Amino acid sequence: MTEKETFQAASALKLRKRAKRKKPEFTRPESWRYKRLKENWRRPRGLDNKVRKSVKGWPPLVRAGYRGPKVARGLHPSGYREVLVHNAEELKDIDPKTQAIRIAHTVGKRKRTKIITEARKRKLTILNVKEVKEKVEEKKKEEKEKEEEIEKEEREPEKEEKAEEETEVEKPKKEKKPRKRKRSKEEQ
Repeated sequence: MTEKETFQAASALKLRKRAKRKKPEFTRPESWRYKRLKENWRRPRGLDNKVRKSVKGWPPLVRAGYRGPKVARGLHPSGYREVLVHNAEELKDIDPKTQAIRIAHTVGKRKRTKIITEARKRKLTILNVKEVKEKVEEKKKEEKEKEEEIEKEEREPEKEEKAEEETEVEKPKKEKKPRKRKRSKEEQ
C-alpha cells in the first residue's frame, strides 16, 4: 500500500473502532428472562413489544444509524480489502497494495497450492493460508513423543513386577499354623 492508502485504511479502522465503542450490544429482547431464548438478535414484531416501540428503559432497536463508517466497510482488520479467490487466474486482477486474498473453502489441495505459489510470486497477502508441511512435521513429532511415553509406561510396570518378585523371594515366608476348628455341640 502507498503511504496515503495505508493512512486512509488506518484512519478508517480507527473510525470503525470508535463507532463500535458507542454501539450497544444488541441482544434478543426477553432473552435475559427465558433460558430457551438465545441472545442472538431477532427483530421484535409483537404489537405491544417494548423494544419495537422504543420504550424508555428498554434496550435499543437495531437501526441503520449504528452502521460503521462507509470508508471502513469491507476492510479486514489488517487494513486490506478481502477478495475471494477460486483459482490462480483470478489473482491477475488483484492489487497487492490494497487487496488481500482469501482462498475459497471449496478449493482442493492441488489448486490451493497453485494459488499460494502464484500469490507469493506476486507478493499478495493471503488471509487464510496454512503451512501444511510444518503442521505435518509437528504431528509426527507429537506422535513420536506419545509412542515414547507409552513405551516408558509399558516398561515401568515390568520393572515394578520384577522388583516385587525379587522382594518376595528375599522375604522368608512365615509358616501358616493350622486353624483351630470350632467344635459343634455334638462333638463336645
